[in-house]
Order: sequence, then structure tokens, then C-alpha cells
Amino acid sequence: MNKHIKLVAALILGTSVLSTGCLDETFPQQGTVTVGQAGSAPNAFNNFVNSCTSTLSGEFLYGGSDYYPYDYGYTSFFLQRDVMGQDVVCDDSSSEHYTTWYACGVGLGPTYAICQMPWTLYYGWIKNCNVVLALAGDEPSADHKVGAGIAHAMRAMFYMDLARMYAPQTYKANLQALTVPILTEKTTNEQAMNNPNATNEKMWAFILEDLDAAETLLADYQRADKTTPDLSVVYGLKARAYLTMEQWGEAERYAKLAQEGYTMMTEAQYLDHDTGFNTPNDSWMFMTQFDSEDPNITANDGDSSWGSQMIIEITPEALCGYAANYGTPKRIDAHLLETIPQSDWRRKCYIDPELDELVAGAATNDEVKAIVADYLADVSDYPEALLNTANASAAGTFGGLSLKFRAAGGDAGHNNVKIGFCVAVPLMRVEEMILIEAEAAGMQDEARGKTLLETFARTRDPQYTYNSLQTFRDNIWWQRRVELWGEGFATFDIKRYEKGITRSYAGTNHPKGYRWNTDAVPDWMNLCIVQTETNYNTACVSNPTPITPTEDSPEKVW
Repeated sequence: MNKHIKLVAALILGTSVLSTGCLDETFPQQGTVTVGQAGSAPNAFNNFVNSCTSTLSGEFLYGGSDYYPYDYGYTSFFLQRDVMGQDVVCDDSSSEHYTTWYACGVGLGPTYAICQMPWTLYYGWIKNCNVVLALAGDEPSADHKVGAGIAHAMRAMFYMDLARMYAPQTYKANLQALTVPILTEKTTNEQAMNNPNATNEKMWAFILEDLDAAETLLADYQRADKTTPDLSVVYGLKARAYLTMEQWGEAERYAKLAQEGYTMMTEAQYLDHDTGFNTPNDSWMFMTQFDSEDPNITANDGDSSWGSQMIIEITPEALCGYAANYGTPKRIDAHLLETIPQSDWRRKCYIDPELDELVAGAATNDEVKAIVADYLADVSDYPEALLNTANASAAGTFGGLSLKFRAAGGDAGHNNVKIGFCVAVPLMRVEEMILIEAEAAGMQDEARGKTLLETFARTRDPQYTYNSLQTFRDNIWWQRRVELWGEGFATFDIKRYEKGITRSYAGTNHPKGYRWNTDAVPDWMNLCIVQTETNYNTACVSNPTPITPTEDSPEKVW
């Protein structure tokens, strides 16, 4: 990634929240450069366009030089959202930096620093898009069409996330439920200081307007790589939007359009020991990339990165990685794992609790190593690294450890995180589109949706049998939970399906003190707006501060 581009992008993201859309004022707030002046700099427009995507990974955008282990960009929000539910388990450990989200209490409230993080990053990214759109104007020239299209697509994606994170009710449940304020390239400082939360109705209309513009502007765009959105990604974003809005015909239509030119990941690709979920393939539609020169890789021993949180096959000699060496791997929920049949090859992404039983019967360390190496031979080339990961974890067990996200660079990457953590992470895959198509079709004609779902599921499990004891949408949800585990969809789906969470049950691997069951969407999934925003933007209101449950719930009987 071009260092100059990243420097410009970081400068943009360093501006204040209230000036996010105020492009008639000086920019950035701490400097004296106006947008007009910035736009006249050599190659400025293209640099600003690149900033819409180049800062999604690799920069300390929230904590600066503090090196917070969760301050590595867009994919950190995958985990922040996913650990709020049940499918991604955090071990009870003083080193676990996602505890605030996993514990889901007052630490997420408007007066706490964590509350500032999504506000700072998302509105910083939105400002990058707004700068591009201000420079391009209402009628972009031929040279500016693609850049404006990218900015419209990215801004829609960011607002879509914000709407789903902050709205206490879904679009379908309540059109008037409040999301967040909308800031565009035309919003002035005066308007920003009296800018109410947009309703679901207004927000999703705005998102679709952005996507309509992107669809037109990117119609002929051929991208250089998948770190930039193209027309297929716009179709995918539209499919997500219409899915959330439960406009089933449009959701099905755009999900089908988005799939053109892509193929599903095969078992070999999904489970590849060297390239599994770290290298783009024909399934990936959109992605972000961690590079060797990124501050998140070069500083803090690479520990402030996605790889540090999700990659567990790092040798002890590397002395790095929160998941691998510092005791905080992210596990799959024990019950969800139990529901994945052995005939479904996605189960091989997770270490079975059976290994813990075998190891418990070993008499010596050498016997333990031999058992581990033999048991894991088909799923990992680094059994000793996995033994270290299990031993270092707070639970001290193998069960549920995830092998979905692999280290980059082969042997070198497993021994040197500055190589191993330089991974790509998917932001959109064709499998998601296939599941959107199936759900949307089934909500119009259940038999048709069931056929599509079965066709998809049997590519993962040749023996798949539709669960007739559950509803059609519950069957879809289960497939999404398994297929998209760790990719940032858990909270969005819980809210969309209006589900509760289940962490307390016999055999749970959620630690004591966090074993909560709810019958409805828990309030902590509705993020609070940081107090500094409501102090200065007098028309903006926040969600209530979430309250941590006072005790574990009685065990659910399945």
C-alpha cells in the first residue's frame, strides 16, 4: 500500500466527529488546509478515493500510539459484534481485550472510551467518502466517475453497519426506530450540531440512494484487485440492504446478480493449511488486506492485528499473538459445534473436545504430544503450536479452538508474525449471497427456498438433511452461523431474526459469570452514542446504557 495514501487517509481520519461532513470548513480541524486546496494537490482525488478503502486495515485509528490490541480497523468490529452473542466464545482471562463487548455492560455506555471507537472510525471513514464526493461534485466528470462510485458504495456500507449496530429495532419491526445522524458532503458544521438520528425509514432510503448512484457510476469499472468495490459488490450490498428491509423480491434479485462470476469455496480451499481464509479466491467478492508495512504489523510485535486475535498456529518461539501465545483464543460455541455433523467438512475448522479427553489419559508430555500430533494430522501442520495455544489459554483446553483463519507465508509465517499476520480477510463472499438468495426466495415460496438451501448445504455436507423440526428461517440462520462464523454477522442476524442468546446449558464452554440466556434481543446489541456527540449535537439521542446480568442463567435444556 502506498505510504502517501495511508498518510493522507490517516490525516482525514484524525479529524473531529462533528466535522465529518462539514466540507465547507477548514480541513482537517487541526490544520489549515481547505478541501479546495487539498483537491488541487497533485493526484489528490485518487489519493482520497484510495483512502475510502486503504484505512480499513493496518492503522491505529482509535488509540494512536497506545497500541490497543483491538485497534486495527474494520475487522475488529467483526469480533466486537460477534462476541456479544453466543457463537464466538472468549475464555475468562485478564488478557482478553474483547471482554468489554463479551461482558456487555456499562463499559459500552456513552461515557466510556470504548463507546467512542465505532463513532470515531465509522464517521472517519464516512468523511473520507464525503471528501471524494465533494471533490467529484454532483455531476462527476469522466475522470471522477469511478472514484465517486467507490465513495458512494463505501459510504452505503458504513451507514448500513451503523444502522444495524445502533437501531434498537429492525427496519421491518419499526420504520421510525432511530439509527444515527446522517452526515454527507453537503452537511455544514451548523447543521451537524442540530442533526437528529435518522429513522430506519430515512436511513435505508439514503443507503439505497447511495447504492443506486454507485451502481450507475461503477457500471463499466474493472478493478485491479478485490480491496476495492466493483459492481458485484454494489449488488451484494443491495442484497444485504433488501434482506434487512425484508423486501424479498429485490433481495433475491440482487443476490443472484452479485453471484455472477464467482464460485463457492471448495473443501480444499476452505480447509487449506496454508491459505485458508487468508488469501482471496474465486469465492471472495470484497476483502481487506494487512500489509508488512502497516503500523499494526510493524509496531507492538504485530499484536494489534486481526491475526493476533484469530490465528492460533503460531509457534511459541514467535512469542506473539493474543490467540496463540497470550491465552485469549476465540472459540466456537460448544453447542453450535455439537450441532455440526461429522459429515459436514466445515466441522474440521474447529478442534473437537474429544481431543481433551484423549490428552487427559496421557501419562507423559511426550505421550501428549504424540496424541495431539496424531489427532490433528489431517487439519494442521503445526500440532505443537496448537498444544501451546491450548495450554496457554485460560480454559487450558482444545475443544472449540478455531482453525478457520490460517497464518500467511507457510512455515515462515508460523514462526514470524510479521509475515504470518499479513493476511487478507473477506468482507463479502459469494456464499453469503447464495444464502441471501435462498432466504429471500423461501420467504416468497418456502419450497423454492428450501430447494436452494439444500443445494447449498449439500456442497458442505453431502448427507445434509433439512431440519423439519425448525422453521425455514432457523435452518437458514444455522447455515449462516456455521458458514460465516467469525465474519461479523452474528449480532446483525440475531437482531434481524429477533432472537435471544443462549450461553448457559449443560456442557457450555462459556466461562462462569458470562453464561446468560435471553428470550429476546439483548439490549447490549443496541450500541450507545458517545456522550460527546449528544453534548454538541443537541438533536441527537442515545440508546440506554446496557446493564450486565447479575448472575448466570439457569441451564437451558435443548
